[in-house]
Amino acid sequence: MATEGQSEYESILCVKPEVNVYRIPPRASNRAIRAADWKLDAPDWTGRMRLTARGKVAYVKLEDKASGELFAQAPVDEFPGIAVETVSDSSRYFVLRIQDDNGRSAFIGIGFGDRGDAFDFNVALQDHFKWVKQEDELKKQAQAPDLTPKLDLGFKEGQTITLNIGQSKKKDRSRPQSSGGFGLLPPPPGGKLAPPPSARSTNHNTQPPAGGSDTGVLLDFDSSNFNSAAPSNPTTTAGSDLWGDFDSVSK
Repeated sequence: MATEGQSEYESILCVKPEVNVYRIPPRASNRAIRAADWKLDAPDWTGRMRLTARGKVAYVKLEDKASGELFAQAPVDEFPGIAVETVSDSSRYFVLRIQDDNGRSAFIGIGFGDRGDAFDFNVALQDHFKWVKQEDELKKQAQAPDLTPKLDLGFKEGQTITLNIGQSKKKDRSRPQSSGGFGLLPPPPGGKLAPPPSARSTNHNTQPPAGGSDTGVLLDFDSSNFNSAAPSNPTTTAGSDLWGDFDSVSK
C-alpha cells in the first residue's frame, strides 16, 4: 500500500493474465445489470488486467498481453461504487467506468474465465479501501484533541516508597503437641468414659501382703469369689408371686 509520503509511487495490487472486454448496451432503467444481455461468446477485446494503487485511488488497467500497451483504465476512488459494479447473475463479470486523459468516460463489461481470478480482483479492491478507511480514522484521531483525563502515577513531593528485598520471613506453623508422649484417645461410642486401669480390681492383680501366710491368701481368694457371686434370679421370684396371685383368686 502506498503511504501519504509515497503517494506519487504506484503499487501493484493484483495482476491477472487474461480478461475479456465486452460492449454493453446502455442502461435503460435502474434495474440490475445482467451479464446474460452481453455477447459472452464473442468478446470485443482480450488482454491482461493490472490493478494498481497510487495513494488512495486504485486503477484498473487493461493492457495488451504482449506489448503491455494500455488499452483502457478505470480510476476507482471507492468500492463498491459507480467505477466498479457487479452484475446480478454472475460473480465473474463486472462493469467498469473507464476514463481517458481528457476526462471522457464510458461503461464497458469485463469478465474472467476463472472464478478464482474474479475473487482475487474483488478481494484486492476491498483490502485497498479498507486500508484507506483505516488511514482516515488515524488522521482524525491525531487531529482531534485528547479530552480524556490523564492518570498521574508520579510521586508527590516528599513521598517515598520502601522496598524490602530478601528480608521476607516465613511464619512457622507447627502443630500443637500434647504434654505427654501419647495423645488423648477419643471417647467410646456410648459417650461414657471407661475407668482408668488403676481403678479396676482383678484377681490377677491381687498381691499377698509381705510376710503373710497361705491362710490369708486363701481368705482373700474366698472373699473375692463371695463378692463375685451372681445375685438371685428375680425372674423365679416374680414367677412364684404370679402363681400365688392366681391361686388366691381361684380360691
